[in-house]
Amino acid sequence: MRLLFLLLLVLTLSIQYPLWWGKSGWTRVKELRAQVAAQQETNEALRARNNAMAAEVADLKTGTQAIEERARAEQGMLKEGEIFVHILPAE
Repeated sequence: MRLLFLLLLVLTLSIQYPLWWGKSGWTRVKELRAQVAAQQETNEALRARNNAMAAEVADLKTGTQAIEERARAEQGMLKEGEIFVHILPAE
């Protein structure tokens, strides 16, 4: 009877080993879940960036205010009659 118990115990442990520590065991599942969570966070950040860029593109296509703002900020352009004042920070 004791031999049968030991045999069943060894068989049970040999079946359980791959489940816990094997290539596709529970530890690997935890690692993959953590990777999926990190990738989802990255995807959300990229989705927000893409939405902001799409809104900017739509604004550039439909209105002149965004184009004017960009010309002022990036190219230093001025409207007629405006005076540009640049204040340097104190050193």
